[in-house]
Amino acid sequence: MVTKTVFQFISEPSDVNYGGNVHGGSVMKWIDQAGYACASSWSSSYCVTVYVGGIRFYSPIKIGHIVKVEAEVIYTGTTSMQIAINVFSRNIKRNEFEKKTHCIIVFVAVDDEGNSVRVPEFIPETEHQKQMVKYAIKLMDLRKNIEDEMKPFL
Repeated sequence: MVTKTVFQFISEPSDVNYGGNVHGGSVMKWIDQAGYACASSWSSSYCVTVYVGGIRFYSPIKIGHIVKVEAEVIYTGTTSMQIAINVFSRNIKRNEFEKKTHCIIVFVAVDDEGNSVRVPEFIPETEHQKQMVKYAIKLMDLRKNIEDEMKPFL
């Protein structure tokens, strides 16, 4: 099964924010689209976003740069998938991409009635995949702590 989805395109003037760079909301939309494509391809099912965590913007993306969004399955539960997203960009005149953003999205596969459905198990094979599974498990533990802290305010 394919564990990774990659989108590439040129950032456009319609993506601009007041500072002259790509708007963070545009980047978040691209993240969700690539994550959805990856999760739905893995599960062969419609998927819904249930958690987006730790979006980290390292540096701005310039208008007219080539943007690359990589989405990768890093962990599966019974009905959920954790997808790691990395966003890169490069000036059209350069060959090397620079990492601009990183986050994790959790998707759940659902049927036509919105009920969660089983997803194929992700079994890591490479050393990178094994490290990403450890990362995913660590983040799940951290999310539980955050949820417990937020309960009084829900």
